[in-house]
Amino acid sequence: METNEKENWNRRLSAGVQAIPPSGIRKFFDIAAQMEDVISLGVGEPDFVTPWPIREACVYGLEQGYTSYTANRGLIELRQEIANLYHNQYQVDYDPAAEILTTVGVSEAMDLAMRALLKPGDEVLIPEPCYVSYAACTTLAGGVPVPVPAKLENEFRIQPEELEEKLTPKTKILLIGYPNNPTGAIMTRDDLLGIADFAEKHDLIVISDEIYGALTYGGEKHVCFSSLPGMKDRTILLNGFSKAYAMTGWRIGYALGNPTFIAAMNKIHQYTMLCAPVTAQLGAIEALRHCEKPMKKMVREYDRRRRLIYDGLTKMGLPCFEPKGAFYIFPDITPTGYTSDEFANALLKTEHVAVIPGNAFGACGEGHVRCSYATSIDKISEALTRIEHFLTHHKKK
Repeated sequence: METNEKENWNRRLSAGVQAIPPSGIRKFFDIAAQMEDVISLGVGEPDFVTPWPIREACVYGLEQGYTSYTANRGLIELRQEIANLYHNQYQVDYDPAAEILTTVGVSEAMDLAMRALLKPGDEVLIPEPCYVSYAACTTLAGGVPVPVPAKLENEFRIQPEELEEKLTPKTKILLIGYPNNPTGAIMTRDDLLGIADFAEKHDLIVISDEIYGALTYGGEKHVCFSSLPGMKDRTILLNGFSKAYAMTGWRIGYALGNPTFIAAMNKIHQYTMLCAPVTAQLGAIEALRHCEKPMKKMVREYDRRRRLIYDGLTKMGLPCFEPKGAFYIFPDITPTGYTSDEFANALLKTEHVAVIPGNAFGACGEGHVRCSYATSIDKISEALTRIEHFLTHHKKK
């Protein structure tokens, strides 16, 4: 195909699609997949198999012929279990019939929230570093992502005054994601009360991505944003089963919010996805009813890995914020003289260890790389040995 013909086809693509870059995470995943003997600290996916009771519930459902559509909002039994979880764990009440929507993963829930709320030109405040899809979903929905850098000296906890600096008359949404991907940072209750005051003062809608809420360490407890005084009605809370229950491939998530927001999201959902897969919903019901014990066992193992990788990286001279949630660590690689991209590429090429450049999570992530410790102790130990060898023998000239 001639170059001018290619350019002609490109001109026919939507402006929104052309405006977003490919995922920086998938780029390194795809490269690593073509190499041998690679230890991946790249993709944020648990190395555990979904607990057996969840898989068994799925198998039983298939044997009983549960293969049809469900209600657009999801099985009422699942929505009731989600409501029970938030009532018992966070003392916030959601109506299963009107305030809960089951989605195809948290990614769909994020997309639905953005499309339901944004008008062209509306601005979304997005603390960075953050998950790669936040800005992309904003752009695809016609909004304008406004990055707000979170500072290492504040342990990557966003401050109200930092948000104030980026506020304009077009600001409509504040999107927060804690425990944070890629830094492992969490927000305390006092931190979030300040953010809640800011949102109420400026009449902002808050989208709170809490997919890692079950993964906190060192005695820290996750604070549900919608449980804060006055925040339930102005918050769309997103969560799912991928991380806490090792159910990434099941693609099952949910959104919680006031009836107006959820109805608008469901209107889009019913024309696109129709419903989440019934087998995944059956598995999610089992997860909430009977799998707290295996989930907590996985969290304890993540904590063991967290301590290993934190100690290993800091001892070899890569300064790290000690992560308190999720399963990522975000070491500072500026002492090496490499940029984030240079470090990740050179490490993959010479030592066959895959990490993600920090700038994939926003410009303020430059000078860092993201390492996932959702892999075995043996692989983390070997990866640390290889990284140390890289630092010793491949210094930038």
